Amino acid sequence: MSYLEAANSLPLYLIVGAILLFIALMCLFFIVKSYRAGVRIGMDRKVLRRAITSSATFTVLPSVSILLGVIALSGSLGIPASWLRLSVVGNLQYEATVAEIAANSMGLSLNSSSLDVSALSTILLVMTVGIIWGCLLSIFTMKKYSAKLSLGSRGGNGSGGGYASWAMVAMMIGLCSTFVGSYVADAVVTKDFVPFFTVLISALFMALFELLSKRFKVFENFSLALSMFLGMTGAVVISLFI
Repeated sequence: MSYLEAANSLPLYLIVGAILLFIALMCLFFIVKSYRAGVRIGMDRKVLRRAITSSATFTVLPSVSILLGVIALSGSLGIPASWLRLSVVGNLQYEATVAEIAANSMGLSLNSSSLDVSALSTILLVMTVGIIWGCLLSIFTMKKYSAKLSLGSRGGNGSGGGYASWAMVAMMIGLCSTFVGSYVADAVVTKDFVPFFTVLISALFMALFELLSKRFKVFENFSLALSMFLGMTGAVVISLFI
């Protein structure tokens, strides 16, 4: 069995389907439980139904970017693993980066024809072990961490800044520096310009959509999905000429 055949095998689809079905049922359970709690405290049933409808509608647009991520990741990890990781926990940047690190540690790459079932097992194991700690640590540390965020959000100097805002800015700068730096390195060392131009196109369109969103109140919920789609389209077009 080849690497991609294993990555898209029926057992993986069944395992992933069972996990996602459980999560969907759990979400449905809490929807019903919350609705009944709202009725019990005297909330209008129409207001509750409107909240459910508007929330469901609002989640459709952001999920487009997740779907694009599944499509982008499925070429190297298969559909089931990509579907599971981006539906439950994880994001495209983390999954792709960790999968590539796991493959490199075996002397391979995600695009290598030498990948086999053993390599797939190793990659999925590394990805799972790498991301599980956020879930576990949240159980024991989130209450204390949330209190620090609440205190920091008020700001000690009245400006509204605090630990939370600085932490988010620092995290985004670190992420952008890491990924953009690797793309620049690829362009300089290996002469692979596609990743660099892809992120550049995506960033330019994201800035354009943010500007349009602030000035004309358009593309407010489409910015991320559209910039990702246009960046991927740009990568395809650039690949034809490079």
